[in-house]
Amino acid sequence: MLLSPRYSTRDTARLCQRLSIAIDAGIDARKIWSDEAGRAQGLAKSRFRTISNAVAQGQSMAHGMAATGDYFPLLMRELTAVGEETGKLDAVYKQLADHFQQRLQIRRTFFAAIAWPMFQLGAAICAIGLLIYILGIVREITHSNIDMLGFGLYGARGVTIYFALIGAAAAAVWLIVRAVGRGLVWTRLIQYLVLRIPTLGKALEKLFLARFIWTFYITLESGMEIRRAVRLSLRTTNNARYIDRTGEIDKSIANGNSLYETFSRAQCFPKDFLDALAVGERSGRLSQTMENLSRQYQDQARAAISVLTMIAGLAVWLMIAAVIITMIFRLFFIGYLGPIQELTK
Repeated sequence: MLLSPRYSTRDTARLCQRLSIAIDAGIDARKIWSDEAGRAQGLAKSRFRTISNAVAQGQSMAHGMAATGDYFPLLMRELTAVGEETGKLDAVYKQLADHFQQRLQIRRTFFAAIAWPMFQLGAAICAIGLLIYILGIVREITHSNIDMLGFGLYGARGVTIYFALIGAAAAAVWLIVRAVGRGLVWTRLIQYLVLRIPTLGKALEKLFLARFIWTFYITLESGMEIRRAVRLSLRTTNNARYIDRTGEIDKSIANGNSLYETFSRAQCFPKDFLDALAVGERSGRLSQTMENLSRQYQDQARAAISVLTMIAGLAVWLMIAAVIITMIFRLFFIGYLGPIQELTK
């Protein structure tokens, strides 16, 4: 599951846009997916063929998507089934296209903001590698055992080991981030701990809640049954704090408790959300209330992205500073104090 291929967010947004237009135009589903299968390339081609074959045999699109495993996003798979059941598939795909396009834009903004600090970090790492290589040349010329860095790394062999260690560390970080993003069970403790970090935790909480509220609104709008809508909305947060309460919340709704009572007892939702939920239930306009609240939280999510960008940039700067300061001290103690101590002996 960690390394299983997934359809990219960019391609998913484009696919949903095409499906929305085609379905709204009244094009037959068999024609739609036959064209998509012919257009697809690489790994996507076999998945699209699976859906195309299922639709050609009279099965639903949702059944064909289910046969591809988790290649397509969970939200897309679930809402496809509901859209087919309610006859709102074109509207569902249009909203999904907007949703995935917004996520893509947020991701681009984040990476653009930290691109320069990351470049500087890479330059600092490469500078150390160059120094290690130069030390190897100096040792060969002087026939000395000089080791200015004190790591026992020098020359071409030292550079190879050094970059191998850097690569292993980067791969470990990437795997952890990917595992957290996919909500794997063993990352739950990490997810809980991250939410407790000041500033960072609050910013991430805004993102998770914005995703939950938007999903809850779109599932209600699509006609999905309330318990199924709540379960799906909690799962799409990809955070253990909300997913772990799915059973408790579902049981409370099944026992006849109101949504306000149910979410209040979960103790992981803010007061403004609970107040809006209460008003929506009492007025019978829950879907409209969630739509308005979703807009508010989308704005808060954009602000949260700015905070996360600032934190990520600061973290990278601190890493650069730590590398530079460490190298200065290593060079000072080994390259300057070391010879002095030898002379005093």
